Amino acid sequence: MSGPGNLYDPPGAVLPSPGLATPAPRSALDADAVKAAYERWAGIYDGVFGGISGHGRRRAVEAVNRLPGSQVLEVGVGTGLALPHYATTKRITGIDLSGAMLARARRRVAAASMPHVESLLEMDAEETGFEDGRFDIAVAMFVASVVPHPRRLLAELKRVVRPGGHILFVNHFLATGGLRLLIERGMAPASRSLGWHPDFAIESLLPDSDLRAATQEPVPPLGLFTLVTLTNEPR
Repeated sequence: MSGPGNLYDPPGAVLPSPGLATPAPRSALDADAVKAAYERWAGIYDGVFGGISGHGRRRAVEAVNRLPGSQVLEVGVGTGLALPHYATTKRITGIDLSGAMLARARRRVAAASMPHVESLLEMDAEETGFEDGRFDIAVAMFVASVVPHPRRLLAELKRVVRPGGHILFVNHFLATGGLRLLIERGMAPASRSLGWHPDFAIESLLPDSDLRAATQEPVPPLGLFTLVTLTNEPR
């Protein structure tokens, strides 16, 4: 992975102007830190995170299944926990930065026979290489607080989803106050070890115009996660 201005500027990307401050997590992550963290987590991910993230994952897949269009990109497919739950009418392409996680996803698909899963690819979500408008729907589960540049992820998904298609995120976002905010801020220095940002604000991902247009739905447990749905308006 390279720095700003080359690999992370996909065609059609609209990046924040240099003179404008964009809300960002306090503790920066880079791609190598993310990949290393998830290589460590791969063997225990399902047991440790599968339960707590299960509601959000199922809610996101249910939303995808209700939307029109068959070509679906799942960003951050991980070990493939969501794959069995897609409608068989959907055609799923899954991508992830971690080869170890993808190896588990491929074994899961082979064991359960999932013909609706078309491909599982090791790929950078901020620069996928897919052609413009390739997908009807893109869904990113627990990824927005992991990638180094969330706005570039958003720009890339807008590029690869057709105009009028849909982009969904399910993620943990920074609390706006109370004890949870203090805890999340306190956990921020551990971001590199965790592989995600506990202090990730939704404004780091969505500019004001998208925040106004998106629907947000709290997801159990205790609204810890949020499902965000955005229509990809024609540029």
